[in-house]
Amino acid sequence: MADYLVIVESPAKAKTISKYLGKKYTVKASMGHVRDLPKSQMGVDAENYDYDPKYITIRGKGPVLKELKAAAKKAKKVYLAADPDREGEAIAWHLAYSLNIDPESNCRVVFNEITKTAIKEAFKEPRKINMDLVDAQQARRILDRLVGYNISPLLWKKVKKGLSAGRVQSIAVKMIIDREKEIQAFVPEEYWSIDGSFFRGRDAFEAKFYGINGEKKELRSKEDVDEVRSKMSGDTFTIKNVTKKERKRNPVQPFTTSSLQQEAARKLNFRAKKTMMIAQQLYEGVDLGKEGTIGLITYMRTDSTRVSNTAKQDAKAYIEEHYGKEYIGQDKKASSQNANAQDAHEAVRPTTIPKDPKSVKSHLSRDQYRLYKLIWERLMASQMAPAVMDTMSVDLDNNGVTFRANGSKMKFAGFMKVYIEGSDDGKKEKDTFLPDLKEGETVEQEELTENQHFTQPPPRYTEARLVRTMEEMGIGRPSTYAPTLDTIQRRNYVALEEKRFVPTELGEIVLELMVEFFPEILDVEFTAKMENDLDYIEEGRQNWIEIIDEFYKEFEKRLKVAEEEMEEVEIRDEPAGEDCEKCGHPMVYKMGRYGKFMACSNFPECRNTKAIMKEIGVTCPKCKEGNVVERKSKKQRKFYGCDRYPECDFISWDKPVSRPCPKCDALLVEKKTKKGIHVQCTQCDYKEEPN
Repeated sequence: MADYLVIVESPAKAKTISKYLGKKYTVKASMGHVRDLPKSQMGVDAENYDYDPKYITIRGKGPVLKELKAAAKKAKKVYLAADPDREGEAIAWHLAYSLNIDPESNCRVVFNEITKTAIKEAFKEPRKINMDLVDAQQARRILDRLVGYNISPLLWKKVKKGLSAGRVQSIAVKMIIDREKEIQAFVPEEYWSIDGSFFRGRDAFEAKFYGINGEKKELRSKEDVDEVRSKMSGDTFTIKNVTKKERKRNPVQPFTTSSLQQEAARKLNFRAKKTMMIAQQLYEGVDLGKEGTIGLITYMRTDSTRVSNTAKQDAKAYIEEHYGKEYIGQDKKASSQNANAQDAHEAVRPTTIPKDPKSVKSHLSRDQYRLYKLIWERLMASQMAPAVMDTMSVDLDNNGVTFRANGSKMKFAGFMKVYIEGSDDGKKEKDTFLPDLKEGETVEQEELTENQHFTQPPPRYTEARLVRTMEEMGIGRPSTYAPTLDTIQRRNYVALEEKRFVPTELGEIVLELMVEFFPEILDVEFTAKMENDLDYIEEGRQNWIEIIDEFYKEFEKRLKVAEEEMEEVEIRDEPAGEDCEKCGHPMVYKMGRYGKFMACSNFPECRNTKAIMKEIGVTCPKCKEGNVVERKSKKQRKFYGCDRYPECDFISWDKPVSRPCPKCDALLVEKKTKKGIHVQCTQCDYKEEPN
């Protein structure tokens, strides 16, 4: 038997670490938490206001705990090496309790990356369990339990079973519903633009109407456009002003948890939950063949953009070798971070800079490779020189009417040679050519195009935009974003349509009750203050019981009022407009755990149910009898199938088009790409360019 026992959370992490520690160490996995609050009851003593938690062994963890106890008895020393955050510290504390380990002993080992050097160094400096971190985790867990286990039964009683309410998830739902209200209340405003195409000799370029006599003017109507046109005389414009500048664009910061989730959503189309799952795999270790299992990235739950000096030097060496010395960025002062950042860890970065994406691609799954490439390129870009753009602004004048042309071209790519940050609207910067125009010379107008526009409502939240907004408001922390987004969808409070959040009827009903009876839980400032209080507990500046007590005594009063005054909400069945094919009674729309569905009104005598299907106006290409309808998978992914299923098993992830292929008469489908939606054939090479 080995002399030392090391306990981590997962088998993958155990496998990676055991490789570095040698034969004297046995590494085992606890499979996460071994103790928690009971699911069947509150598990917190709120009656006496001491908030003493009642922890029990998690169901199913008995055999794991038995194995760990047996191994601990045989070991000279037990090290607890869970993740380096509040949750990891709490796991270590619960393990210490279960295995009779003194939490004041040097039993805790932490590391930010799973590499040989980091592991060896960590085991040279074990420490005692940090009870401030444990208390911060306990405080969050107990707060969420007090809110959830008090409000949820109330919602079950007044609305329907299976509902839940939480601090952070309620705020997220409110943000989505508030945005929907903004969209519905939005009144479009008309405005116009005039685009001009000009030429000088063989050189052609574009310019837009700017104003009158050099002063900017907004075009609010067609009359404004006509007024501008009436001022113009002929097709000749004189170059009035030419401004040339050199503009620098600084490199992006390396990833935090939040920015990683946002960028993975924009560039890889990953949901937040998927991003964190794959990042966990890269952190815990990937089998690289002869090299064995190696952790490829640093810990992925962080709000810091700090990078170690060693990583910086390795990055600079790589940049010089592969791109040239001029691409190396200058050392800067510590970057400004989010006011809520704790800087407990480094940024999310590759553990070994020379392991570029190409060198490990053959050992990674497609998704692992794509995320690792994103993280590696982001870190490299953060250590590179700024990009330099030559910009040019030209004012063209015709009898006091000013058009303005803006051009830019890359002078030095800098960090943009490796990485360009994505944007929520998907727009990319392009070089815009302008000829070398001089003040005083003339150019000819080729064509002027008038365009009517209307202002657009604010966009619905994507996952990336919601995470960013929550972070800016101080709502939640790195470990909470993905679980929060997952929860509000699983509870059917919101749904994703075209990758954007829309509230459901159920979400609006629950929020309305929460706003009326528990306004402080939906108050952004109150919730942000609570997050700060949890941080203060972690730093040892606040007592966790006092923080909970301050919240709960007010919450308890509101709870009593809600129990007495909250009226029952009846979610009525809506007629579906068709009869049950089994018994002939009318079908109705019902609200279920996963959203609306169709059911027979003759329940319970008839238990016929059907998913709600949306016809798209296409005849089934397989059976020629049914219609193609839009469906959703168990994971809420949209797909298309025949309404005669199971008689006809036609299925397509791409939306079918009603007309056949003009080349081979086969099925046409809509394909989504970065350039837009194009139509292509499922059998031959026929393809239509995006509109």
